[in-house]
Amino acid sequence: MKAPEGFLFSAVKCSIKKLDKFDLGLIYSPHKLTAWGVFTKNTVQAAPVVLGKRLIKGENLHGVVVNSGVANACTGEEGIERAKKLLEEVAKGFKLEPQSFLPASTGVIGEQLPLEKMLSQVPELLNKLSPDRYLDFTQAIMTTDTFPKISYRVLEDGVSILGIAKGAGMIAPNMATMLGFILTDAKVSKETLKKLLPKIVDQSFNRITVDGDTSTNDTVYMLCSNLKDLKNWNHFEKACLEVAQELAYLIVKDGEGASKVIKIIIKGAKTKEDAKAFAFSVANSPLVKTAVYGEDANWGRIFAALGKTGIPFDFEKVEIYLNGLTWIKNLQVITEEEKLRKELQKETVELLIKLKEGKKGFEVWTSDFTEEYIKINAHYRT
Repeated sequence: MKAPEGFLFSAVKCSIKKLDKFDLGLIYSPHKLTAWGVFTKNTVQAAPVVLGKRLIKGENLHGVVVNSGVANACTGEEGIERAKKLLEEVAKGFKLEPQSFLPASTGVIGEQLPLEKMLSQVPELLNKLSPDRYLDFTQAIMTTDTFPKISYRVLEDGVSILGIAKGAGMIAPNMATMLGFILTDAKVSKETLKKLLPKIVDQSFNRITVDGDTSTNDTVYMLCSNLKDLKNWNHFEKACLEVAQELAYLIVKDGEGASKVIKIIIKGAKTKEDAKAFAFSVANSPLVKTAVYGEDANWGRIFAALGKTGIPFDFEKVEIYLNGLTWIKNLQVITEEEKLRKELQKETVELLIKLKEGKKGFEVWTSDFTEEYIKINAHYRT
């Protein structure tokens, strides 16, 4: 795998996190980038989100500076100023203006960026830049992730797309649900990017949930170095979506403490909005998620999750299929429970729910709930 042309990567250890791991990362391009971002809809927004929304409108962008361990959220004006100082120090090394870099942070809410630890490592961060160090960068943005999340595509015209993401907990579909970076060497205008990125996010990162919590820091940036002409826009758009969807799937797979991925498909709803509400109600139900973990074919929990939406439907007509096997029809279990239990033992479980109320559908990916999820989040800061 080769990074798109025009991008360099770096990562260093600043001891922000308790473990001896990379926690400050840099994506840099000597070329002026076309860039756009999609941010969290949480009304409590971290300093890097507030700052990123301002800076993304600029026309002289050259990269992104990202840290893990401290979210720089709920840190007031000082949080903004500390983020600016970090960007300024990085930009100074390239003799660029401070607004040439975008910020992103992930970690504990309510703590200020430890600039005394970070600024001293900036020279090393710059010196280590290489087109081959994207894996180091990926490790620098991880928190409770258990593995790095990378996706890659190369088109027939030589254009390449690299996606990098982090996310395992505090995942809910109210923007992007994580930190994500989609890089390409394709030539794309800013106006086109403004339309493309939200469309991609809506069909990927906005279709997943782990625990129903929306982060204060969710950010997805798309950066284009504009070094290669596109010959087929449709192929490019499809490849970008595939990269984002693969990253979204990896986030769910790495859901904190997760042992299974659950695919929920709603069909036959009256409207798309209804289908979406039904899908997420089932996906976010702790009772459904724990039943899947325990391999308990407890279909009543699915009906209860559908019903709590408050959307009218005839529950007696609902059909549920588990990995293709007919599970419930006319409120009767069709397949033997032992066969259903074997299906629930698989790493990926598909629930197809047919409502027979209309023609609209929606699809969501989630993960099961295990004891490990409680342990991870009970001791996140310790």
